[in-house]
Amino acid sequence: MADARREKAQVMTEEEMRRALTRIAHEICEQNKGVSHLALIGIRSRGDILAERIADHIERIEGTRPPVGVMDITLYRDDLNLFGGRKVDANKTDISFNVDGKTLVLVDDVLFTGRSVRAALDALKDFGRAAAITLAVLVDRGHRELPIAANHVGKNVPTSRKETVAVHVKEVDGADRVVIYEEAGA
Repeated sequence: MADARREKAQVMTEEEMRRALTRIAHEICEQNKGVSHLALIGIRSRGDILAERIADHIERIEGTRPPVGVMDITLYRDDLNLFGGRKVDANKTDISFNVDGKTLVLVDDVLFTGRSVRAALDALKDFGRAAAITLAVLVDRGHRELPIAANHVGKNVPTSRKETVAVHVKEVDGADRVVIYEEAGA
C-alpha cells in the first residue's frame, strides 16, 4: 500500500536539532538553578530519545546527569477506543527513581493538540507527587485542543491540520531531521 503522504518540507536539520536540544538543556539548568532535584521523563516513542540527549547536554553543562525515565502513555490516551480492537502495545514505562519532591521535565517530540501531554500527566500521578512538572518539546506546531503550553520549545512550526510533523532520529530512522508531510494529492 502506498504512503498516503508526501514530504512537503524539512524544517530542521541534524545540526538545528542538536542546537535546539542544547539550548533547551541550558534553559532547564537556568530555570532550575542546577539539577540536584531534577529528572527527565521522555514520552515514547521519540520523546524518550530526546530526553536522553537533553540529559547528555545537561551532564556536559552541569557535570551531573539527571535521571531519565520513559513514559508509555498508551493506556492513558483518551482516544484508545479509536484503535478498534487492534492490539495495543503498552506498558513500556520505565521510571526507576522516586518522583516525589522532584522537578520533572516531561519531554516530547511534537506538541500538537496537547492530548499526549495530558495523558502523560495522568500517568505520572501513578508514580508519586512531583514538586513541579515542566514540558520541553522539540517542535510546537500549534492547534491546541487543551490548555497546555511548553516551557521549553526547540522550534515553533505553524502547520495546517492536514499536515503532519515528524521528528526523525538516528536511533530509529537512521537520520536526525524534522519534516512536514502533507496528504498525497493535497
